[in-house]
Amino acid sequence: MAPGQEPRMGQSVATVSGERAYATMIAKARSLVPQLRERAARTEELRHLPPETERDLHDAGLFRMLQPKRVGGAELDYVALIDCAELLGRADASVAWNLANLASHHWMLGMFEQRAQELAWGKDPDVLIASSFIFPAGRARKVEGGYRLHGSWPFSSGVGSCAWNMLASVVSSDDEADGIEYRIFLLPKADYKILDTWNVAGLRGTGSSDVEVRDAFVPEHMTVAAGDLAGGATPGSKVNPNPLYALPVFSLFPYVLSGVALGNAQACLDDYTEVARHRISTYNRAKLSDFQSTQIKIAEASAKIDAARLIMRSACIEAMEHARRDHPPDMATKTRYRRDGAFSVNLCTDAVSMLFAASGARGLFTTGVLQRQFRDAHAINSHLAFNFDAAGTNYGRVALGLPSENLTL
Repeated sequence: MAPGQEPRMGQSVATVSGERAYATMIAKARSLVPQLRERAARTEELRHLPPETERDLHDAGLFRMLQPKRVGGAELDYVALIDCAELLGRADASVAWNLANLASHHWMLGMFEQRAQELAWGKDPDVLIASSFIFPAGRARKVEGGYRLHGSWPFSSGVGSCAWNMLASVVSSDDEADGIEYRIFLLPKADYKILDTWNVAGLRGTGSSDVEVRDAFVPEHMTVAAGDLAGGATPGSKVNPNPLYALPVFSLFPYVLSGVALGNAQACLDDYTEVARHRISTYNRAKLSDFQSTQIKIAEASAKIDAARLIMRSACIEAMEHARRDHPPDMATKTRYRRDGAFSVNLCTDAVSMLFAASGARGLFTTGVLQRQFRDAHAINSHLAFNFDAAGTNYGRVALGLPSENLTL
């Protein structure tokens, strides 16, 4: 819509404003792709994002795409996380992974009590927040005014650049009859220790090191129960009434990161197609573009990537519509979101693996991007959220009338 143009029939001013903000954010993400791709090798060497990359992401406002408007964020619909991560993933999966992770924590903080939001955003609304949502890695016990927390958590992506951390833990009880409670704890950097453990084959630039907590006190208002994030009003809804902050967090958990796999796969396809247009076979000097096998590989990979994109975006758009109608999804829908999140990323991984195999020895050279795309694809796919056996089993259980085994849903 051009500046000054009236809203279309059926459009509200808020809708028009949201579309403009979304288009602006997408344009900013797209503009970063060339320089992020040029820095990819250095990002891998550093094992974390270069300072200039973090500055670029801050300057573009990308970290704050899902942050409440009342503190200066863009408060875009959830699908923006998929779309921005896809664009950055076409340049460097590590950058896209950290962007999506850290942006999603602004979204989640919007669901905490207002006091927690004020403490984290009060001095600097640009502050970055890391996480590790592996509940069994921690143990917490209730004490007067809050909790005592200890544990050791892996895979805290981008933690070296963050001033806060959301750590998931099981809350222990003296009475086992009380059952298990899953809770998320927001801690300042002074309360945890970063362990430099990130030496890996894929997503090397994410700096996803371990963190350790030894008997830290966490006030009650700096925590939120996983059950409060299952869909519907949250503790933060009083100050952040946008349906964005009423989405079911762990049902939609795969889509925080699935756009990274999508962008990485799309970049792999684009690169393969460009090479195939011009490359001559070393075996018989024939043009690769004339090979039927090359044509079929491009068709199959593109179909898988396009299908994955449709699945990912549809789930996010549907969830937002449910939230706008104040209609939290039932367990069948929640397990479908998890199933489809895993399935769509598996499609992206399959596409990259197929193109890597079709590239022959060319893909082995470390000076090229294909080997990094292959490594990153499989690193992304190794995340528990994309384990189709786990997501598929739970979906099947619920479809058969059995209770969900995922206690966070």
